[in-house]
Amino acid sequence: MATIPKVVRDLIESFERLPGIGPKTAQRLTYYLLHAPREEAQALAESALALKDKTVICQICFNISEKSPCEIDIDPSRDKSIIAVVEDPLDVLALEKANFKGLYHVLHGTISPLENIGPDELHIRELLPRLKDGTVKEVILATNPTMEGEATAMYIDRLIRPLGIKVTRIARGLPVGGDLEYADETTLSRALEGRKEF
Repeated sequence: MATIPKVVRDLIESFERLPGIGPKTAQRLTYYLLHAPREEAQALAESALALKDKTVICQICFNISEKSPCEIDIDPSRDKSIIAVVEDPLDVLALEKANFKGLYHVLHGTISPLENIGPDELHIRELLPRLKDGTVKEVILATNPTMEGEATAMYIDRLIRPLGIKVTRIARGLPVGGDLEYADETTLSRALEGRKEF
């Protein structure tokens, strides 16, 4: 059995450390790059380094950006009376695709006692000063409907309620195009709880 060259093995192992990349995908990516033109591998390497060198965390909303404050926070067309609190920057991308026009606050995780992540490890504390001047009228808790996401939403709700600001939660339930027979009990019960008049 032929041995795999160390540089090939190293790249496979590097890809495997990425989330969502298993051993087979890591091997396919490595062998793709091995046979791709040098310029393509060079462009990938340069993009990865630029990602580290040319991005910052916005000091207002904690989203990833090329400058701070980020483009969303300084955009005069955004509705500054609504802030959506999300778990991570990928959630901002999802809400932007859905044409959300308010502002964001990115927590960079959720409260997770099993992983020793408490409120102090997240950007929860930094949300409160953004709510003090009376501009914000509604905070949408857009954390994922997981146990950690729910716990984080409840914690933030308890902090914000005394300020007299409207706190809402994103709706949960059946996806468009989904079938009732394939939905689990929790999803169905939440869909029933969140029903609206037709």
